[in-house]
Amino acid sequence: MKVKAILIISILVIVLSVGCSKKAEVMPDTPTPPTTTTPPATTTPPETTPDVATTASIVDSEAAFEKAISNEGTWIIATLKDLSFDKDLVVDGEYKNGKKDDAGKDIIQRKVALYTQDEDRNVTARYTLTAPKLTFSSPMGSIEHGIFKGDLYVTASNFQLKDATVDGNIYFTNDEAKSTFKMDADSKVTGVQEMEK
Repeated sequence: MKVKAILIISILVIVLSVGCSKKAEVMPDTPTPPTTTTPPATTTPPETTPDVATTASIVDSEAAFEKAISNEGTWIIATLKDLSFDKDLVVDGEYKNGKKDDAGKDIIQRKVALYTQDEDRNVTARYTLTAPKLTFSSPMGSIEHGIFKGDLYVTASNFQLKDATVDGNIYFTNDEAKSTFKMDADSKVTGVQEMEK
């Protein structure tokens, strides 16, 4: 019961920090992994339309991760451990992150956070996501601070790698996806980066 209370308080802190923050993009604090094997619940149920603002989904199982990356998921998916799949995955849907740009428009974003952090936003652990193929169809997407093992297919614009490694190839399915792709100096790709053949 005590773990459940701590988890609920942690999720409420995340909701408040995401909803009230007007600073540059930051990942909400992630809680200590629960001692049970049940995936933690979010305070906001997933919306059924893909163009929505939602809170983070903190996942510790393959089933919870798969649901969170669907078009009925959340804008940010934060893992608490390494996850491995023997099937292809798709990150789908368009999501708002709850913030506004300088013109007052909702900011579109989709982030796969393969890490945890402390209260000072220092990365405390990095995780590996393994799948034969991961297709990123959500616009303004990113994989951050971890490793993806497999081939990454990018179909949406403005995809980014931030302090992340793709242990495989990156294939772009259209010119816009390729021309708007970015990766920082801390990221790397072990295979090719090319248009899908």
